[in-house]
Amino acid sequence: MRKGKGSICLFSRPTLRPSRSKVSLIEGRGANMAARWWVWCVSLTMAVALLIVYDVPSASAQRKKEMVLSEKVSQLMEWTNKRPVIRMNGDKFRRLVKAPPRNYSVIVMFTALQLHRQCVVCKQADEEFQILANSWRYSSAFTNRIFFAMVDFDEGSDVFQMLNMNSAPTFINFPAKGKPKRGDTYELQVRGFSAEQIARWIADRTDVNIRVIRPPNYAGPLMLGLLLAVIGGLVYLRRSNMEFLFNKTGWAFAALNYIHGSSQAQFVAETHIVLLFNGGVTLGMVLLCEAATSDMDIGKRKIMCVAGIGLVVLFFSWMLSIFRSKYHGYPYSFLMS
Repeated sequence: MRKGKGSICLFSRPTLRPSRSKVSLIEGRGANMAARWWVWCVSLTMAVALLIVYDVPSASAQRKKEMVLSEKVSQLMEWTNKRPVIRMNGDKFRRLVKAPPRNYSVIVMFTALQLHRQCVVCKQADEEFQILANSWRYSSAFTNRIFFAMVDFDEGSDVFQMLNMNSAPTFINFPAKGKPKRGDTYELQVRGFSAEQIARWIADRTDVNIRVIRPPNYAGPLMLGLLLAVIGGLVYLRRSNMEFLFNKTGWAFAALNYIHGSSQAQFVAETHIVLLFNGGVTLGMVLLCEAATSDMDIGKRKIMCVAGIGLVVLFFSWMLSIFRSKYHGYPYSFLMS
C-alpha cells in the first residue's frame, strides 16, 4: 500500500540469502569428492606402475629364456650335422641335457669304450647306437625334437656319480619336460641292444619313429658263394653216385631255420641246426686231415683241402652268428655279424 511521496512501504520484498551452515555443508561435500577423486587417481596410477614394474622383468626373462633355448638347439644341430652321436663331458651334459629350458629329448648312452676298460659289450652297443643315430640323422623325418648323445666314463665320470650309475652300457631318455621316469631307462638285459629294439623303445617314449637303415653287408653273399662252391666241389667228387641228392631226410634238415631270438628259450629245431653246424665243422676237419695224410694225387688233395677249409669257416661262422643272435652280449664273431 503506497501513500504519498514521503510514505513508507509497509510490505517490502525480503532478500533470500543462504545461511552460513548450508554454505559450509556444500563446501565440505565438494572437498570430500575432490579428495576421493585424488585418492582414486593416485591408486590407479600406482596400480599401473606396479603392473609395468612387474611385467617388464617377466617379459625380459621370457625373452632371455627363448634366446638360451635357441642357442642350445642351434649348438646341438651344429654338432649333429658333424656327428650324429654327440660326445659329451660333464659340463656339456649339465648345460644341454640337465639344465632348463629344453624343448627336445636327448637319448644318452653311458658307456666305457676305452681299451683298458675291456668292455666288449660297450663296443657292440656303440655300433648299434651309431647305426640308429645315422638312420635318424639322414632320414626325411629328421627334426630337432630328439638328439643322440654319448657320455664315456673316462670323459664324464662326474656324470656317472651324479646319476648314481655304476654299470655300462646304459641308455636313458631325458624327456623335453620333467625328469626321466622309470620307463625312460632302457632294459638292456631284457631287450638286447640291437638298433631296431632301441628304436621301438624310443618310439614308445617320445612318439618319434625311426626306420633303421643298416649299411650293406657283403659277408652274406660271399659266404653264400663259398657255400655254393663247396657244394659244387662235393657234387663233383661224388659225381659217380648222386643218390644223396634225393635223400628226403637231408633236405628236411637243410630246410630247418627256426632260431629263437633270446637266450631264455630254444626251439627243438635249434638243437638239430647246431648239431648240423658242428657236423659241418667236423667234416671240414676230416677233409683237412685226409688231404694232409692221403696218398691220392695232388689235385684231389688240393680240392679236399679247399673244401675242408670252406666247411670249417662257413659252419663255424654260422654257429657264432647264432650265438650272437641269441645272446646279444656274446663277444665273438667271424665273417658274419
